[in-house]
Amino acid sequence: MGQGSAWQSNVEAYHLHLAARCGSVLSSLFIQRSISVGASGALFGLLGAMLSELLTNWTIYTNKAAALITLTVIIVINLAVRILPHVDNFAHIGGFLTGFLLGFVLLLRPQFGWVGRKHLPASARVTSKHKAYQYLFLVIAMVLLIVGFTVGLVMLFRGENGHDHCSWCHYLSCVPTSKWHCGN
Repeated sequence: MGQGSAWQSNVEAYHLHLAARCGSVLSSLFIQRSISVGASGALFGLLGAMLSELLTNWTIYTNKAAALITLTVIIVINLAVRILPHVDNFAHIGGFLTGFLLGFVLLLRPQFGWVGRKHLPASARVTSKHKAYQYLFLVIAMVLLIVGFTVGLVMLFRGENGHDHCSWCHYLSCVPTSKWHCGN
């Protein structure tokens, strides 16, 4: 395994770890009377990272529509199945959002032609390693990650209940039907 792939493995491990942590913070804000355990927040972080990687590196994909539709269907099905009672969907949503934002920060790829630019004529050389929209996504994602995690931790340490600030959020974790009810 080369040095680059070892670095990539470490980035992926930190990515999963942070997605799981942020998912746990969101879960703790909304589900305060029970304990939730599992790795699904981190796994949803991977789905979020895959989506942001697809968006930020859009130009390198040949079949963009198929990739986007496939990933969107997988995400929607996984979130829809999680609306059943006794499933901690807040950890899934927190992990997904964190993974999505971290993907813009950690999964940037150089634009096509950057690596082989030395072998191109001067008029055809790529002048910037990344496109402007990639830098924009990176900055916005960093700000949202820092602000979101900080606000979440402050609310958690103050003992605030997330439902006090979001009256409809209980539907993100369970949708009542004639077959089951959701205890708040």
